Amino acid sequence: MPSLADQLSANIQAVIAAAFSKGLVEGIAPESITLERPKNRDHGDYATSIALQLAKAAGKNPREIATILQGAIASIAGVTKVDIAGPGFINITLNRASQAALVETILKARKDYGKGDALAGIKINLEFISANPTGPLHLGHTRWAAVGDALGRVLTAAGAQVTREFYINDRGNQMDYFGQSVEAVALGNPVPENGYQGEYIKDLATDVVAQNAGIKELPEAERVIAFREAAYQLQLKDQQRVLDTFNTHFDVWFSERSLHDQGAVEHGMEKLRKQGHVFEVDGAVWLRTTDFGDDKDRVMTKSDGSLTYFSSDTAYYINKRERGFDICIYMLGADHHGYIGRLKATAACAGDDPEYNIHVLIGQLVKIMEGGEEVKLSKRAGTIITLEELVEKVGVDAARYTLIRYPVD
Repeated sequence: MPSLADQLSANIQAVIAAAFSKGLVEGIAPESITLERPKNRDHGDYATSIALQLAKAAGKNPREIATILQGAIASIAGVTKVDIAGPGFINITLNRASQAALVETILKARKDYGKGDALAGIKINLEFISANPTGPLHLGHTRWAAVGDALGRVLTAAGAQVTREFYINDRGNQMDYFGQSVEAVALGNPVPENGYQGEYIKDLATDVVAQNAGIKELPEAERVIAFREAAYQLQLKDQQRVLDTFNTHFDVWFSERSLHDQGAVEHGMEKLRKQGHVFEVDGAVWLRTTDFGDDKDRVMTKSDGSLTYFSSDTAYYINKRERGFDICIYMLGADHHGYIGRLKATAACAGDDPEYNIHVLIGQLVKIMEGGEEVKLSKRAGTIITLEELVEKVGVDAARYTLIRYPVD
């Protein structure tokens, strides 16, 4: 069933066709009419710039063209007012009955309303949040939890096959610091330098000991790993619980470790090497991302043989593409703005189209105001406002709506 905008567009096209047939307008009739929603509702329900498009071929002033069309558009059923603004924009106001007809259409279509096939057959990997499993989800993650889930729904409604994916950053120094922090608290020792603070570390330490009998008596080297892995699983499970309460659900929870355990990093490097963009200098392995607009080439393997975080990034992108995804969408925070160039260059180095196969969205920071002042500290986490605390204050629906209604930039 055509939408109200589609019906109005078709009617305006018929008006223009009649104007051409009567010789009131000359040139080539447009194949379609684009309608926009004015930012200011005082300017009507819909607006079109068709008069500006027709003016040159017709040899007339755009406002003259708009005036010729004005009366006929005003006679379209459901239209109450037609105004001409600026150089020749046509603003159209509908009557309430027409607007109510849209409600009737939505109620009849129910969950099928708004669905289409513009992206039919396209497989999209939508990655968002991707927080470290070393602490609770905070206010920044909340934005992507709401916007990412909403974007997934829109893409699905457009016919795409969407996979929502959470990339678990479960490898690297931060995981070791996390495990050492939980272990220290459980043993009654000070949290080490670069460690994690907050009440949640104390809670994790208590839970780890309660669920793992004898863990404190393990040999030191074995003990710290045991604390790290037990705390990791508990914290990840808590992130999943909180997101479920926020009505944000993922199809895939992808572990960074798995890339290394399954040889995906080496496989990715080999694929990039075959494409001709890998080179070595002083024992280090580099990817020549400057070939595709990056501000500098990127190290994948250091001269001491250790892998960089970028090696995981490249392997992860190639892994996504080899899993059959046509488009990979990354939703990153403001502090990751520099990743746009390197990720797009990585796609190009892999032989893909960086303007089609990969899209990177950046979301700005979020803050919560209470009583006219910014709330800065969390009672439970020590330094942040958690997603769970936000929901406790304002509720799921209010939080999601507020975060979705503003542009993420």
